[in-house]
Amino acid sequence: MKITLLGTGCPVAHPRRGGAATLVETAGARVLVDCGSMVTQRLIEAGCRGAQIDALIVSHLHSDHLVDFYQLVVSSWHQGRAAPWQVHCPETVAPLIEATMAAWQGERELRVAFEQRPTASGLEVACEALAPGRRISIGDLEIEPVLVDHGPVVPAYGFVLRSAGKVAVLSGDTGVCEALIEAGRGADLLVHEVYLHREMVLVPGLRDAATVSATASYHTLSGEVGEVARRMGAAALALTHFVPPDFDRAALLAWGPIVWWGGEEGWVAAPEIRRADFVTGISRPPAVMGRACPCNARPYGPEDRARWQEWRKWLTAAP
Repeated sequence: MKITLLGTGCPVAHPRRGGAATLVETAGARVLVDCGSMVTQRLIEAGCRGAQIDALIVSHLHSDHLVDFYQLVVSSWHQGRAAPWQVHCPETVAPLIEATMAAWQGERELRVAFEQRPTASGLEVACEALAPGRRISIGDLEIEPVLVDHGPVVPAYGFVLRSAGKVAVLSGDTGVCEALIEAGRGADLLVHEVYLHREMVLVPGLRDAATVSATASYHTLSGEVGEVARRMGAAALALTHFVPPDFDRAALLAWGPIVWWGGEEGWVAAPEIRRADFVTGISRPPAVMGRACPCNARPYGPEDRARWQEWRKWLTAAP
């Protein structure tokens, strides 16, 4: 199983961070989880065309997780997609997808009539509602939706992914969630969102204390996410959905054992994609780092403090 973080951003537009999107690949399946901004470009960068995706899963009804849905559909059709899109999503998301397709129906009809492509089947979309505990099987990949706590956004889902004896957990957007910790016990990799509360400075006319308090209440704080991974017993942790998208990397790492494995462009100011490969047990680092990042095989403990300090120096060192 390979997990590729295509976008680690949030609703704040950022030139180096795409919207939420994660590609999951196994020997017999390719699944896209969420389709935030820039997802079509990032798929190509990762070596995967939208035409090759077996299914799309949407975690919840927030624009930064599905704003590029229609672009994904049309772009994939131009890449030769011949199969209808199978979309697994909350019941709150399906009406938006159906309305989007209806709004652009005239545009699709013009394209189909004029461009004379072999088939229009790749422009068809079928939605199926997610339900907690009802597992989805796609090829050799099993996906378990887990209800998470994203405040007023109900339902919102995280996912436990299983294939060939390996387990990965995608948190989706959530505060600390006991159900997710329990469902993901012993995972090989936890990909978790993070809210960098120390970076959320008050800006008159943009955000005040009430804004920061409200947004923090339905995310997981940078001081909490390492403990989530420890309690889950995850062998490795990757951070994503950085709020805010710009932050002091060294200050985040100084918190201690927050990150055992860094994801996508999370630790460098470059747009390269990051991938966790369960076959080799290492990540593919951005080229600017010039070296591989080992995947820790066990949770962090007091005896690892010296090793952590050395690795932190390594992460923050100039390439």
